This record gives sequence, C-alpha cells and structure tokens, in this order.
Amino acid sequence: MNPVDIPDVLTEDLHNKLSSLAVATITHQLQGRGIQHAFLSDLRPLHPRQRLVGRARTLRYVALREDRLSEFSAGQNAQRRIVEAVTNGDVIVIEARDVPDAGTVGDIYALRAFHLGAVGIITDGALRDTEAIAELGKPVYYRASHGSTWGRRHMPFSHDEPITCAGVFVEPGDVIVGDTDGAVVIPHAIAAEVAADAEAQEHREAFAIERVRAGESPQGIFPLSEERRPDYEAWSK
Repeated sequence: MNPVDIPDVLTEDLHNKLSSLAVATITHQLQGRGIQHAFLSDLRPLHPRQRLVGRARTLRYVALREDRLSEFSAGQNAQRRIVEAVTNGDVIVIEARDVPDAGTVGDIYALRAFHLGAVGIITDGALRDTEAIAELGKPVYYRASHGSTWGRRHMPFSHDEPITCAGVFVEPGDVIVGDTDGAVVIPHAIAAEVAADAEAQEHREAFAIERVRAGESPQGIFPLSEERRPDYEAWSK
C-alpha cells in the first residue's frame, strides 16, 4: 500500500477522546459490534502506566528459509522501509507469528522510528535490546525478549499491508489504543463511533462508581437499568 493511501482518521479531537478511554471499554464496544478479536492477547506493555494512541503501520515477517534469507534481508528490506516511512502519530505493528525466540526490532531501529515520529511499537514476537528500548521511554508492547536478531527465525517480507498480530487482523490506518491492560485495534472506518459510544459508557460507569462508593449495590446501576436511568440523568445535569 502506498503510504499516501493509508487512511488517517485520527483527528485531534478523536485522538484526545481516545487518550482518555480505557482499552477495556473500547474492547467492550467492539465486542458489542460483533468484533470479538480486537485485543492483542498476551502482549505486555514495556511501560505499564503509559498510554498509546496512534495509526497502525504494519510490518510482516515470514518464516526463515535459508536459501531466501539474503534476498529478503539485503538492502532496503521491509523492516528498514517501514522504519523510514513512519510519520508523526504512527504505530509500527509487527506480525512475527507469535514466535518468541528471535528479535523483531532492536534499539537502533526503534530509536530511528521514534525520531521520525512514531509513537509506539507493537510486536507479537520478541524485542531485542529490551533495556535500551525501555530507556527510550516510548510505548512498546511485546511478547518476549530475546538476544538474537530476526535472521534466526524470520525474514522481513512486506510492510503497509494487512497482517495478523497476536491473532488480530490489522490494516494500515487502523487505530491502536494501549494502556496497562494491553493494546486494542479499532477498525479505522468505525473509530469515531466507537470512541463516542465508549465515552458515553464511561460516563455511565462514573455514575455507577460514585454510587457504589456511597455504599450502593451495583445491581441496577452497572449496567444501568431503565429503572435507574432517571437517577443517572439527574446526576448528569
């Protein structure tokens, strides 16, 4: 996919809205729309208290085949191309087939990507130079750490094409949101409506939290029942 054709739906307003919303809330909204596989399972945050909101740019690794390695690793391979192609607000999302025993990105290419404007990196494989990447202070989600380079198990095959990361379909331009729970992929075509409904959900939950703190049972207020809706609406004014 040509970078100019990658959807960019993250307006300032949408970015600000998503930055305040929990991944759990967004995941719930996606499940309510029938999208059951949007959360990137088993990937942990390098900095658990950091937030991540950005546009997906994708990198796909395929399995190593020794007779083809030189073809896919030489020159401006797919890994190098995607790093040089990122712009402000992008998140590099890497498909590595959930393989934990070879690195998919190290500190130098991570540094370069962040210098060019990337706001996060996600891999369903391993990080290399994990401590050095942590010192960069940027949001990163990963399956494992490993000392070897990607050439032990992978070949960088393509970028800015649909991939599967941690069992989730990801298209370039999809919206990535991350927090301590992990990261979730919002299809770009519905990002604005998901954010609006998630914001409304969290507003209702704020009412529930206040009432539970006051000693009430969650029954009827979480989720909000029609009987308690007048109380919620009065609280909202």
